[in-house]
Amino acid sequence: MYILYLDDSGSPINPNEEYFVLGGVCVPEQSVRWLSYEIEKLAERLVPRNSSGVEFHASEIFGGRENPWNTMHAPADRIAVIKNVLLTLQAAYADIVTFACAVHKASYLGQDPVHVAFEDISSRFNLFLERAGSTTRGLIVLDKTVHETSLQKLAIDFRRTGNTWGRQLRNICEVPLFVDSKATRLIQLADHVAYAVFRRYNAGDLNYFNCIENRFDSDPTTGTIHGLSHLHANRHTCTCPACLSRRS
Repeated sequence: MYILYLDDSGSPINPNEEYFVLGGVCVPEQSVRWLSYEIEKLAERLVPRNSSGVEFHASEIFGGRENPWNTMHAPADRIAVIKNVLLTLQAAYADIVTFACAVHKASYLGQDPVHVAFEDISSRFNLFLERAGSTTRGLIVLDKTVHETSLQKLAIDFRRTGNTWGRQLRNICEVPLFVDSKATRLIQLADHVAYAVFRRYNAGDLNYFNCIENRFDSDPTTGTIHGLSHLHANRHTCTCPACLSRRS
């Protein structure tokens, strides 16, 4: 079984932000403990006496207003923490991959960007599971959110009647589960993946995206990036990695 941990970045309704992003990390069940411990070791180095009290939340780290990040007065030190969380993926096996969907909100007026992103990313996750084997199953775990009820209903509808493209997500074995991000390091890693993609598309900031660009689910023979989706009205002329790989 594969578990896809997801979190969001950006606000669906904030007019000052162009994008909403849903993103995270897909982990085979046998690697969950290893990857969680890699992130835990970062917390132990930062706060040896209370590592369990450290929650890695990228926007809070960058802002530097919460403890322990307010003790890091140099922005470069806080940026390094965000990068180090993302770079835990460098030592991971190839079957640990990332997924993200960046929705350009103005291109989807009248639609809920949360639903648009969830439909896209769950469909891509299901295709990943199908490629891994017809009996391979997956589970989606998200940070607790006000969208819990609507996303669970949406997932049930996809399984029963299919998504917009008529596909039933049979390899995803349950409705999404919602957990407190404080309870799992991998939701915290998902938060960082979503933040990295949000900064790349909303602000043109590649600082964090460059740490994970090669971890998105992709086809090694064609170079097509399946795990990263850029939903934009002008995606046919966009030169981001996701759009370029599909046109190629």
